[in-house]
Amino acid sequence: MVVAVALLYLALSVVYLLVVPFALYLYLQKRWYVVSSFERGFMYFLVFFFFPGLLLLSPFLNLRPKKRQLQA
Repeated sequence: MVVAVALLYLALSVVYLLVVPFALYLYLQKRWYVVSSFERGFMYFLVFFFFPGLLLLSPFLNLRPKKRQLQA
């Protein structure tokens, strides 16, 4: 019983700190420049809610926009 509870806590913490923030990062990267105002507010809520996981992943992620191609 104790082992099952410990494994459940471990699984939930991995989901909260790694899996969902990584999926959120991919979602933000895809939708950042084309969202409506409601969706942007929802994005801010998700970033606030999953902030510890995003903070853990931040050294490995690149949030800078892609380089623009200028026509010569």
